Amino acid sequence: MSRIAEDFELLERMKNNGQAERMEAYVRGILEEVGEDPERSGLLRTPKRVAAAYAFLTQGYHTDLEKVINDAIFDEDYNEMVIVKDIDFYSLCEHHMLPFFGRCHVAYIPNGKIIGLSKLPRVVDVFARRLQVQERMTQQIAETLMEYLSPLGVAVVCEGHHMCMMMRGVEKQNSITTTSAMLGEFSTNPNSRDEFLRLINTSYTSRG
Repeated sequence: MSRIAEDFELLERMKNNGQAERMEAYVRGILEEVGEDPERSGLLRTPKRVAAAYAFLTQGYHTDLEKVINDAIFDEDYNEMVIVKDIDFYSLCEHHMLPFFGRCHVAYIPNGKIIGLSKLPRVVDVFARRLQVQERMTQQIAETLMEYLSPLGVAVVCEGHHMCMMMRGVEKQNSITTTSAMLGEFSTNPNSRDEFLRLINTSYTSRG
């Protein structure tokens, strides 16, 4: 399904179950509470736009992993590390509902099965497009690949910039939060873990 078709399906679902109307009312209330006039020209369509934006940014709650993977797991006699790095992600912090974003690096060591490479970023998106904490998101990505592929190991490292630290609070503009999940071979074998970290060229330090 194309991205345009997905967006259309999402908006239709919102309209059919009354979600869009309720969200628009909530946004209108927020505008009023911060001292704005929802009737002024620049804000007339803001509730509708915000409702659509939040529906898109949280669609991971409604995404079926089975459909995402979509029969893209194949038998293959290959047992060397597979890495897809620098996967962009955008998510929302569940504490302040402000964005956090960055890069995700994913690796697995096959055990008779491989997955289509485009599916790895799709799996990242499923968990990024929810209200999240980066720690949980990282673990969910790793556990999902472990469940569906039964590989020898899975490694995930995420590096994120958090607007809740940049726009408010401590207001630190250059801080990067790094989280990791090492399962199977990557947890028990320091050589595999170090090879992965070296190949993604991250500043994360292996804890042998």
